[in-house]
Amino acid sequence: MATLIRSKISNVATSVSHKSSAKVSGMFARMGFQAATDEEAVGFVHCDDLDYEHRQGLQMDILKSEGSGEEGGGETPLEGDTHYQRDGTGPLPPSGSKEQGLAAAEQDRPRITAWEAGWNVTNAIQGMFVLGLPYAILHGGYLGLFLIIFAAVVCCYTGKILIACLYEENEDGETVRVRDSYVDIANACCAPRFPALGGRIVNVAQIIELVMTCILYVVVSGNLMYNSFPNLPVSQKSWSIIATAVLLPCAFLKNLKAVSKFSLLCTLAHFVINILVIAYCLSRARDWAWDKVKFYIDVKKFPISIGIIVFSYTSQIFLPSLEGNMQNPKEFHCMMNWTHIAACILKGLFALVAYLTWADDTKEVITDNLPSTIRAVVNIFLVAKALLSYPLPFFAAVEVLERSLFQDGARAFFPNCYAGDGRIKSWGLTLRCALVVFTLLMAIYVPHFALLMGLTGSLTGAGLCFLLPSLFHLKLLWRKLLWHHVFFDVAIFVIGGICSVSGFIHSLEGLIEAFRDNTED
Repeated sequence: MATLIRSKISNVATSVSHKSSAKVSGMFARMGFQAATDEEAVGFVHCDDLDYEHRQGLQMDILKSEGSGEEGGGETPLEGDTHYQRDGTGPLPPSGSKEQGLAAAEQDRPRITAWEAGWNVTNAIQGMFVLGLPYAILHGGYLGLFLIIFAAVVCCYTGKILIACLYEENEDGETVRVRDSYVDIANACCAPRFPALGGRIVNVAQIIELVMTCILYVVVSGNLMYNSFPNLPVSQKSWSIIATAVLLPCAFLKNLKAVSKFSLLCTLAHFVINILVIAYCLSRARDWAWDKVKFYIDVKKFPISIGIIVFSYTSQIFLPSLEGNMQNPKEFHCMMNWTHIAACILKGLFALVAYLTWADDTKEVITDNLPSTIRAVVNIFLVAKALLSYPLPFFAAVEVLERSLFQDGARAFFPNCYAGDGRIKSWGLTLRCALVVFTLLMAIYVPHFALLMGLTGSLTGAGLCFLLPSLFHLKLLWRKLLWHHVFFDVAIFVIGGICSVSGFIHSLEGLIEAFRDNTED
């Protein structure tokens, strides 16, 4: 009897520990720092994973405890007697308790307000890569400003139709949420012939964007440090190597809680830096070169500018998770409107006043144009922010790769990279280190911030923000769409496709040329 009591107490403690951990993880992802600190829209990739654990943990604990009581007919086991499995391979619960378990899990999920959701979206679309927008105006003039406005309108619209794809009408004519993520929408569009193809395409695009984001952080770190201390006998490549040496411990990360707290402070510092740059530009308003802003297009470089602008608006990948965790999902459309209007105004003003200040001398990273007296201080803050933001996309990319290739149950391509006690195996750690080194090699051989940003925006940014949402909307809801919705979707798909192909080709040509030059050197 004493042994049985001790066993029950241990099980209760274990259950409470597991549930508390899941709740804290889920709340941290949505209410804490991570989702609100990564301006390039990668925080919610990890948030989706934590949310999955949280929902599955609550659901499986509740369902299994109820199911065991019904089947055994004897003493009902406590919640801690069973554990949920992340891959969903545990025993299925009785159908009678399914709805109760889902309802209980749904009620316990932490929720965020529309203002908190707007903060997440604002950080996603108004982050560090805004520093490249004045360079886009350099090659596009007033058309570049128009594109900043146009991209905001289109991304706001595609974000809304992407969320619409999560819902369907039930037998009673009520609109209910039947999907949870971008991957679910993609898989639904490819079903029944290729039920997993869409999800794999989205995952590949997601991995490319995350890895390219990591590369951009290394590139911008080397660029900023080199231009901050030009008199030191240290090249930009050497600064990139130093930055990567600092980032190598990212391979050992198990969670992002500590890093995210620092990233929050860096995000606030970044907003201060933007204000400082605008203040300096306003102080030179008398010398603004209005005659340099014209209605012209640099045919060779403007497509790259398109990718830069599109990349600065990417947020679609985490919107399904964000909307699903709002206290009132009906406020989602209003939240998207004011966040994108604010982003459009701030980006347009920042890009315009910065370009007017330096005109044809505008550089790829606008802070490199600042006077040497304040450039070093501003750039050091930006480098610190870049280094502290690097772990977020890196960790998200690692999790997607590990889950897809090593932890997908029987569908995994390779053996599990984790041991039974949860520790990562040596070869799994080697792969993580190799990913860090790969970002360094790319940054060394192609140290061009604008080209890399344009390539990423043209390839994955346009695909995830323009092409796929409009395509999915037409595929899933075409019977209910009005004619103007069909027209908008088709127009966005065509225009997005043209811009994506054009920007990708020109960016790729520039990268190949830069790679050859660096190889010869």
